[in-house]
Amino acid sequence: MLARVANNLFWMGRYLERSEHLARYLSVNYFSSLDAPDDMSQSKQFVFRSVMYMSANLIVAPEVELKEEEVLFNVGLNTNAPYSIINSMFKAYENARSSRDLISTELFEAINTIRNDVKNYSVEDFIKSNLYDFTTLVTNATSSIRTKIQSTLLHDEVYAIIMLGIYLERAMQVSRIINSKVSDASAEKEYYSSTMGETHGYQWSTLLKCVSSYDMMRRFYKKTPQRKNTLEFIILNSQCPRSIKNCLNEIHKYIAIISKEKNPSNPSASFSIAKMKCEYDYKLIEDIDDNLQECIGQLVTKLEIIAEQLEEDYFNISNACIVKPHQKQEFIY
Repeated sequence: MLARVANNLFWMGRYLERSEHLARYLSVNYFSSLDAPDDMSQSKQFVFRSVMYMSANLIVAPEVELKEEEVLFNVGLNTNAPYSIINSMFKAYENARSSRDLISTELFEAINTIRNDVKNYSVEDFIKSNLYDFTTLVTNATSSIRTKIQSTLLHDEVYAIIMLGIYLERAMQVSRIINSKVSDASAEKEYYSSTMGETHGYQWSTLLKCVSSYDMMRRFYKKTPQRKNTLEFIILNSQCPRSIKNCLNEIHKYIAIISKEKNPSNPSASFSIAKMKCEYDYKLIEDIDDNLQECIGQLVTKLEIIAEQLEEDYFNISNACIVKPHQKQEFIY
């Protein structure tokens, strides 16, 4: 197929996955704060700083007061914000429309439906009272769309390209969520000048809920979430569908279908993916936990490099639908 069309399929998968994680992160953090166990976690300013850090990669200075209406609008329905949920849904639709001949009618109609729903959503209702309804609409719709992908498409190269985009974006979003919640836990620890940020389970429970893994983590460990078991589950548990390790396994599986290289050469996307997969096959939680922030930073960087290599090796990177808002950090003063 044309590189341009493959690029549309790849980014359709990425934008769909991105919109789901943005919606869930916004919802979980906002509503979890209502019954959080300490004053800092209950603070809406603390929540909004975390949301902006995860969604837009913005580090907001402590003296800056964020307005609830502006944060919710920017992350949810601001078409001028490249990191917003509505923009991700619009981009997913545009990429789906550009590759219409290769996907099923059921899949295209599902994407078109959620695009129209968010397009016509009342900004006033969303900001005042419908945050839960809106985020639930997005997460349920993206889940339904993934079902359409799996159940209505031929499991061939088209399917492999879409799933490659989905799992790559999932790995990147989960990495960003981990980074944000680790930052929140560190800020909490510093604020209380104790070990509370390391031992208190609220931030780790919230992290697991942001990636829909809270119940399965409790089932697997039969313990309350703490720093070590949470990170081990969400990074290194290959049976968890949202874990970094599982995402890398799936990325490796689907790149093999596309590249058809038995022995990928260096430098190439196939080689980098295989190398990273092998690294995490034998990584221990002690290797990560001893230097957590650096490890997560390296993880995000490696995933971004792999994404760039995939574009260079297989896709037309000049496509106008590509928007990458998470390239660098900015400070708001």
